Amino acid sequence: MPEDIKKETIDNETAENKAEEIEIEGADEESTQAAEEAKDTDMNETESDDDASTDAEAKADEKADEKKGLFKKKKKDKKDEQIEELNDRLKRQMAEFENFRKRSEKEKSQMFDMGAKTIVEKILPVIDNFERGLAAVPDDKKDDPFITGMDKVYKQMLTELDAAGVKPIECVGQEFDPDFHNAVMQVENDELESGTVAQELQKGYMYKDSVVRHSMVSVVQ
Repeated sequence: MPEDIKKETIDNETAENKAEEIEIEGADEESTQAAEEAKDTDMNETESDDDASTDAEAKADEKADEKKGLFKKKKKDKKDEQIEELNDRLKRQMAEFENFRKRSEKEKSQMFDMGAKTIVEKILPVIDNFERGLAAVPDDKKDDPFITGMDKVYKQMLTELDAAGVKPIECVGQEFDPDFHNAVMQVENDELESGTVAQELQKGYMYKDSVVRHSMVSVVQ
């Protein structure tokens, strides 16, 4: 083979080998660059995941702190509990005392009324005797100073009884009521309807809202 052709062949092979080396180097550089890019991407994703997990942990810690704070707020101090207990006990005792005071006043009032009724019952016969005595005085002696004085005493007693809540029961001409009247006899009367009180035989009295003595009456048949 001529030397020129042999040399040209060698040069061509060398050029081809260099081209192949260049291509291989380029491919290696590209694969290395891709690997580095992938590594960077993985690192970025890992950092993002780490950031996300860090944020989640931070939020969880904040919620835990909030729960602890709420728990601490709900859990009261022993001193506050003792103060509330004492206040509650004081309120109950004040309410019990108020009920006791009202009950005592009511019982006291009832006892006073019972005592007053007892005294009134004892005074009523005296009033009856005054009325009988003054009714028996002749007309020509009604101006006698003694009779005038007795009449004034009688009227004064009625005034004091009225001021104390003692009042006579109205009965004549009223319909008979067993709650206020005590019928001892029946009479005939054309002017009054049947069941009407015709005559008062003994005056009845009331103390406030209760009957001290029923009126003794006669009722029309």
